[in-house]
Amino acid sequence: MDNDNGRRTERRKLAERVEWQAGRLDRAAKERRTLLAQTRYLGTIGVLLVLPVVAGAYLGRWLDGFEPGYSVRWTAGMIFLGALTGGVSTWLFIRE
Repeated sequence: MDNDNGRRTERRKLAERVEWQAGRLDRAAKERRTLLAQTRYLGTIGVLLVLPVVAGAYLGRWLDGFEPGYSVRWTAGMIFLGALTGGVSTWLFIRE
């Protein structure tokens, strides 16, 4: 008798698990992103990554213009800072 009750319990658990998985598949099919949404997502990632680097290059070049002679210290530092900022913001965006 105990063996029969155990099998019924296992079958019930299996049926609940299958229903739950089927529900997940249905929700995933309904919420599937379109090609336009995926393109927008990748474009946002690109902007988040590139914009701080370009802004850092321009800011660094402007700051280097205040020193006499040829200097790229500020430019290199700001590009590095922009890359770091862009990487962190992109990582936070993807994680979300």
